[in-house]
Amino acid sequence: MKSNYILVKKIGILFIFLLSLACKEAEKSKTLAENPEGKEIAIEYANGFSITEFKDYSIIEVNSPWPEAEKSFKYLLAKKEAKIPKNVTYDQKVTIPVQKMVVTSTTHIPALEALNETSTLKGFPGLDYISSEQTRNLIDSGAIKEVGKNESLNTEVLIDLQPDVVIGFAINADNKSFSTIQKTGIPVVYNGEWTESSALGKAEWIKFFGALYDKSKAADSIFQRIESNYQSAKKLAETAENKPKVLSGAMYKDQWYLPYGNSWQAQMIKDANAEYLWADTKGSGSLSLSFESVLDKAQDADFWISAGQFTSYSGMLEQSQHYSQFKAVQDKKVFSVSMSKGETGGVIFYELGPNRPDLILKDLISIFHPQLLENYQPTFYKALND
Repeated sequence: MKSNYILVKKIGILFIFLLSLACKEAEKSKTLAENPEGKEIAIEYANGFSITEFKDYSIIEVNSPWPEAEKSFKYLLAKKEAKIPKNVTYDQKVTIPVQKMVVTSTTHIPALEALNETSTLKGFPGLDYISSEQTRNLIDSGAIKEVGKNESLNTEVLIDLQPDVVIGFAINADNKSFSTIQKTGIPVVYNGEWTESSALGKAEWIKFFGALYDKSKAADSIFQRIESNYQSAKKLAETAENKPKVLSGAMYKDQWYLPYGNSWQAQMIKDANAEYLWADTKGSGSLSLSFESVLDKAQDADFWISAGQFTSYSGMLEQSQHYSQFKAVQDKKVFSVSMSKGETGGVIFYELGPNRPDLILKDLISIFHPQLLENYQPTFYKALND
């Protein structure tokens, strides 16, 4: 009898132990379900965003929506039937893949085209700025609507369009239009590609759009091709024996604005195997100098690129005869991106350039080292007319 009692007691203790273990495993499973382990998408050059993928949703964190931003933004991109853990926090939720989108910068458009998603674009502020022939055809057909100005979006039109998301472009936190839009239930997601300091970093933001369309693999493949083309062009430039001196920027009123030496523009001049004369400067925004200061340092520069809005030497000298003191002007080695425009006057460089640094680099190599790219037809940079 006693032995049976001891046996029953032991069985009872074992049962309690197993029950306890089962409860712990159940609790562990619940914890794992609420905190699933995500896969972080590789971002190699961009510093302004990150993407973490889970089974049926992703988290995009934008930590640089504008220069010196004091906060980051977290966006939940979820499929329709996604089960989102209760402990996931976010600023805005977007259902993916996006079916209807409004973007606010022309630099967003090439990414949509590369991903074959232009049909989802329903609105844009300032349609005349768009240069792409493909997107202009959609505008002409009425598929893309005018939504006002970026600083003052037409809320009524946006509500009527009912986009799944508005991709915001902002220079600071003070954008009342975006706040108003969000109150209507339309999510606004900030894109900060323009704050990147490297050319490839800007181009890598196509992965941001890839996540919105549930096309991360396609976006990664597109970026890899751009990166490969860029690196190949850079290696080609390294074979040139000479390293010409380069002036960049232009006058506005009484100041000459040039890129800093740590800017993406300066880096591209370096990658094209040329010497940017202000390569030793550092800062954000643009370097602001007097005409006399620039002339003193760059009078004998071999090339002058990004020469503002000038399209001809006659127009340049009509504005100021002082430009004739530069060797680059005398030798007619001045190049501008303002020569290549879309049907309604938008400068193609400002739209496509940030997305295709490989094409910019090839343009620069063809200018500085024409023997390396014979019969090359530039995309952006062209010599001024007489």
